[in-house]
Amino acid sequence: MSAANLRARVRAEMTEEIKQVAGRHLATDGANLSLRAVARDLGMASSAVYRYFASRDDLLTAMIIDAYDAVGEAAEVAAAAQDDLVERWVAIGHAVRDWALANPHQWALIYGSPVPGYQAPQDTIVPATRVIFALAGTLRAGIESGRITSVPPQPEGRFGEELARVAEQFGVGVPAHLVGAGMSGFIHLCGAISAELFGQLNNSVDEDRRGFFEWQMRATGAFAGLG
Repeated sequence: MSAANLRARVRAEMTEEIKQVAGRHLATDGANLSLRAVARDLGMASSAVYRYFASRDDLLTAMIIDAYDAVGEAAEVAAAAQDDLVERWVAIGHAVRDWALANPHQWALIYGSPVPGYQAPQDTIVPATRVIFALAGTLRAGIESGRITSVPPQPEGRFGEELARVAEQFGVGVPAHLVGAGMSGFIHLCGAISAELFGQLNNSVDEDRRGFFEWQMRATGAFAGLG
């Protein structure tokens, strides 16, 4: 192995170790990360950590991208395993929920309250859309296959014009009402998971939350025309 390759490998391993330690702080302290505290846990001088991450925001960005990519990959794998579009829609939801339950602090980082003082850079946009595009791809397949036969109400007014502009990004012939239904499905998905993680279902739905979640996913799929 060349010296350059060895240095790159060491840097990659150190970068991952820093993120792992930061992840433990995320679990105990929330997004209020301190590079000094991370360096202390690693037994390093804080100046050494700054060689890998120039600021707290750089470290947060790396962790946010990792989280988006992880949940996005889970959604994409689930989607690829299902031929039936209704079951694909539901499977995506379950995959995202399963990931969130296994990684609640990472979920809170990307779908919880905004981190004070942090402005997400452009690098986070593509990873953040992976779950959205998994859902949108399912609806698009429904259009192309003729599976979607019923539609939600046609959006009107200014928000309808906004949805029409968003629809243009998905290609010619994608209707605004379907984009709106897909966005509603994603919002419902995130809200249902967050409600469960943050205790909103306590003392109401305790014994079969997976079943309740699936019922909600099937309802959002039906709203979008995947009946």
